[in-house]
Parts: sequence; C-alpha cells; structure tokens
Amino acid sequence: MSRQHNEATPLVPEFKQTSRVTEGSPFPLGATWDGLGVNFALFSAHATKVELCLFDSSGQVELERIELPEYTDEIWHGYLPDAHPGVIYGYRVYGPYDPEAGHRFNHNKLLIDPYAKQLVGKLEWTDELFGYTIGSPDGDLSFDERDSAPFVPKAKVIDPAFTWGNQHHPRIPWNRTIIYETNVRGFTMQHPAVPDASRGTFSGLMHNEVIKHIRSLGVSSVELLPVHAFVDEPHLQDKGLSNFWGYNTIAFFAPHAPYLASGKVSEFKEMVARMHNAGLEVILDVVYNHTAEGNEMGPTLSMRGIDNSSYYRLMPDNKRYYINDSGTGNTLDLGHPCVLQMVTDSLRYWATEMRVDGFRFDLATILARHHDGYDERHGFLVACRQDPVLSKVKLIAEPWDCGPGGYQVGGFPPGWSEWNDLFRDNVRAYWRGDEGKLPDLASRLTASGDHFNQRGRRPNASVNFITAHDGFTLRDIVTYNDKHNEANGENNEDGHDNNLSWNHGVEGYTDDEEINELRLRQMRNMLATLIFSQGTPMLLAGDEFGRTQHGNNNVYCQDNEIGWINWELDDEGSALLKFTRRLIALRQAHPVLRRGRFLVGHYNEDLGVKDVTWLTPDGEEMSEEQWHDTNGRCLGMLMDGRAQPTGIRRGGEDATLLLIMNAHHETVNFLLPEVAQGSGWVCLIDTNRPELRRIEHHQFDSSFAVTSRSLLLFELQHKDQR
Repeated sequence: MSRQHNEATPLVPEFKQTSRVTEGSPFPLGATWDGLGVNFALFSAHATKVELCLFDSSGQVELERIELPEYTDEIWHGYLPDAHPGVIYGYRVYGPYDPEAGHRFNHNKLLIDPYAKQLVGKLEWTDELFGYTIGSPDGDLSFDERDSAPFVPKAKVIDPAFTWGNQHHPRIPWNRTIIYETNVRGFTMQHPAVPDASRGTFSGLMHNEVIKHIRSLGVSSVELLPVHAFVDEPHLQDKGLSNFWGYNTIAFFAPHAPYLASGKVSEFKEMVARMHNAGLEVILDVVYNHTAEGNEMGPTLSMRGIDNSSYYRLMPDNKRYYINDSGTGNTLDLGHPCVLQMVTDSLRYWATEMRVDGFRFDLATILARHHDGYDERHGFLVACRQDPVLSKVKLIAEPWDCGPGGYQVGGFPPGWSEWNDLFRDNVRAYWRGDEGKLPDLASRLTASGDHFNQRGRRPNASVNFITAHDGFTLRDIVTYNDKHNEANGENNEDGHDNNLSWNHGVEGYTDDEEINELRLRQMRNMLATLIFSQGTPMLLAGDEFGRTQHGNNNVYCQDNEIGWINWELDDEGSALLKFTRRLIALRQAHPVLRRGRFLVGHYNEDLGVKDVTWLTPDGEEMSEEQWHDTNGRCLGMLMDGRAQPTGIRRGGEDATLLLIMNAHHETVNFLLPEVAQGSGWVCLIDTNRPELRRIEHHQFDSSFAVTSRSLLLFELQHKDQR
C-alpha cells in the first residue's frame, strides 16, 4: 500500500519571511529579472502549495521560505520587487505522496527549477536526496523526512544582458554543411595552447588556436555533446569514474557549470560569438528524452517532486512505475502540453538568447512517441516545424531508441535531417571486404535515397558518418576486431559488439609496417568515402589525425586520457590531417559532390545526360546481374556535372567527376571511360598515394591500376583545357 503523507506534520524549522512579495505573473516560466525585481513562475498541476527557498551567496544556508501567492492556469507564481540577479534559490513543493497514483511530492526535498538558467553547487549523492527512505522494507512507498537542500545544486537568477555587437548567425546552407562532433571537455583538456584554467571549458573551446584548427579543416558546424547541466551517476562515482559525455541532464536551460571557467553564463555566449566570427555554426546535442532522476528508485531532484505524473510517462496500469523507452529509467512525457512547452521554450532560449544554430536530438523517436508508437504528426514535431524560430535552425534527429517501433531512419518529416547509421554500417562493411555490399554502397553514396528521397526531402536529410562519439574512433576501426572496455569496470560487457571493424591481422598496436600502411590507407578510404558522398558529412573530432581510444568503444565514463583528444601528432597523424583538409577542400570546390537534388541515375533526354552512372572495371555500365554479384568489390561512380542542378530545366556547369572504389585484396585494372566534351581525366585523389599533388593526365579508355583497398577521384578534363 502507498503511504500518503500528512502535510500538517511539522518536519522542518520555521522560516520567517522578510522579503516583499506580490502576485507576479504566470509567465514567463522560471526566474525572470526585469530590471526592477524578479518574477518566479513554476508549473505544477497537482501541487497544493509551492515555497520559494532563498539561500545565501554560497548556496549552503537557507535564509527564507516564501509561499508563492498565486496559482493561475496550473502555474504557481510570485514577484519579489527587491530581488536581483545573483539570488540563489530552489523550490519545495507540497502535495500527495502516493506513488501508486503517480504522485511523489515531498517538500523535504529541495527542487531545481526546470527553467533555471544557471546552477551553482555540486550534487552530492546521499540518502537524503531520495523521496523515500533508503533501506525501508516499503521501498519507494516509504516517505523520507530529511532535508536534501545541503546536497543539491541550486538555481541562480541571471542577468541575460550581453553585447553581441555586429555578430550574426553564419547561416551555412545545408549543401555546404560539414559537421564536426566533439565534447567540450575532452577537446581541450590536453591542448598545449590552452591555459590550464581554461581547459575543458567554453573558454578553452574559443581559444584562438582551437578555432584556428577547426577552421583549417574546412568544416562548417561544430556539434557539441550535451552542454545542458548534467550530473554524475552514483555507480560511476563508486568506481572512481564520472559522466564524461553528459547524457544525464537535470536542467534544460542551464549550461553545465564545470564548463564555465569564469562561472558566468556569458562565457557560453562569448564562445558562440567567437565561433560565429570565424564563420562556424554551433549545434547542440540535446537530451530531452529523459532526466537524471531515473526510475522509481531514483532521487527527487526536480520534476519528480514538482509534478511527477505530468512530467514523466508512467505505466498506465500502475503509475508507480515509469515507461523506460530511453533505457535510463524514465521518459519525459512530451504529450503533456506543459512538458512540450518546456522543451520548446528551452530550444527557443538556446536559439535566440544563446544564438546557437541548430540541435541534434538524442533518441529523437522518444520525443515523437504516443502510447501507441512513433507518430510523425506528434505535437513536438509539429511544434518545431511551425515555430518561427525553430523552423529556421538545423534540426537533426537520432532516429532510434530502445522503445517500441524505435528505429525510424528516414521516417522523420520534412524539415528534419537524421543520423544515418546505415551509411556507417554499409561503408565499414564494404571497406572490410564483406561480400555483396555494392548495392548498399551505391545507395549510401547517393544520400540513401532509398530512405530519404520522398516528400521533397533533400540529400542533406541524410547525416552521414563513419564514427561518432558512441563507438570506435576511425583508427580503432582498423586496429581492433573487438572492443576493449575493461577500464569502464563492467567486465567489457558494455558498448556495441558488432563494430564492423578489422584489425588487419594484429589486435591493437603493431610495428609491422605493411599492416600499419594498410591501416592508414583504410582510414583514408573511409574519410574519402564520407567526404565525397552525397548528403551531410559528420566528422568525429580527432579522426582527422587518427586519434585512438585504445579499443574502448564506450568512453561515456572516461574523463581522462582515454576519452580526451591527444594533440601530440606524430608524422602519421600530421599526414592524415593534411589529407583530410584536402578532401574537404575538394568537396567544397566541387558542387557535384554536394548536390541539392538526389542523384537517381535517370537519363535526361532534353540535356542528353545521366546524373550518375555506375561503372564496372571494364568501363561499362553496371548490369543487374553484376549488381548482385556477391564477389563484386570494385565500383565506379560517374557524376556528370552537366546534369540538371535544380528544378529549372537547364544544364549544369559543374565539373564531371569519377569516383573509383576498390575493396578487393588485389589490384584491379579499371578502364577510364570516354565522356563527351572531355579530353581525358585528371587524378585528384589516390588513397594509395596520399602525397599526390602534381597533375596527372590520363587518356580515355586507358587502363588504370587501382591498388587493392583504395579509392580514387578523377576530374574530367575538358577539351578547351588542354
């Protein structure tokens, strides 16, 4: 049976109210400084009373409790005319403690404002954080009367004023977008140019040498792993580890405090301004699918104690338990209008006040799931598409989760781009030498039109990647057959087992020159495949110079040298970095590699051209039988620059390119095809000869020896160029 707590029982000391308070306004939600005082507003549909708790500047001493005087449309609110930026606060929310009815109110627990713009103090894992009594035979049905205030972060009222000057959003077109994914902390913890005090922070990220490196690559957009305030899990702390990636959010409006070297929110804004000044966009990886409060046995830190049955999806037949589509214990209920409002308010805040350029949504299918499954007309997706702010920023979905119908690659509506794990898997398998991969490879090279070419969606809808934060790095794909996650303390049972990797004969480090050269060529092959494919490329930070995580494919808890980027480049790393820059420069210089229309292989009778032609090593067009030859491992992709670039019927004027890929273990002689208007071919890239710089001319119908496991890019030389 549930225990319903009697609210009248005095459990806490009395606090004398000294601050003046007026009714205030139910909007905006959160704590808002208007230049004269601060308005406080908190949503709770089932609370019976809300107390605003004020603390001293250290956040340790509770000074005052103020009952919010008004309740309007399920919003509790009040205005403190004498309050100002810098005020430290939290909430105590009263109501029924009846877990079986979905209610877990416990006013002994200090709660973080879901709209807090800044948090101060660090979460300390103690029994006092839990709404129930740890060790009680009644489990989470018991009621804990201890005060949690000394152990939880508090919210801080901020002054949002910031001088942006003439800074503007770069507004990079999708067809020029190349995403660079990194972690704020891991990116600069070992950077030699960044001062110690700035390492691992937004200050470090905006260091001149750091931005100079990113710009030199030619990428357009920096995608940051979660920067919203997050907390460590106790099981990690028990093992001497911590949450490195940040997918354990507790406040959706506040930047993660340890990322602020200055202790000021304005540091994030300055970082964005400096990125924008360098022509770089900032995209945030956001986690709105769950919070750090876990399942029914988790702590009461914020939303659970504010209005559990509104914020979270609960089991319909027993509301004591949580629906766990996220795999982390709980799932936010974006079907509730006020929860949906909180998420969209958060997105607008970061897009307008913080001026970020887009969002990548972790486990995005959860955000669009009703009780009966994923729905592309879910209120969240509709809200994003019609919102005048959100509809103009880049929206990228991770289109899968562990819930029912959770895999939705290609299933998001127009206006969205999606991570494409099919690209990752097919390209890795192809270069590993797996059988029967040519049909899949052709689809991935052309932005996976088999999934995305519908409803007017463009190739940019496919965000292509070989690696991401989750999984092997590029070097580890070619160095390890198996994961090596022993440092995580989970008996190597965590992380993916199906990595589609190949160690090329030796597991891990080797001094065998032949193996090392093949590994390097395979890294170049995969980088070139990524950059030369239609769609939106995403590069994992450090892959440009071949960083390693020593076989760990799940460094979520490795806030150390395993997870950090090592900036001490050897000769191999420096050479790979130069090669990566060349690849990206070629993509940006050749529009045919980043077409805004899908390449579909149809012959245009008006123009007399075919946008893409698939070739065999004999220089002939692939037949149906050859597509299904499981032993086929060499393919040519001819992209005709004369093909129609837009919906207007006119010929294109782009360069015509020939991409040749050979995953066979032997050299393949490829007959270079004859193309009208041309006089021959010029080799731009050969992954077997990464240092190739000089112009190499090749005649039509000449045979080119394509080295085993290598990739080449040729440009058609026009007759008037000779």
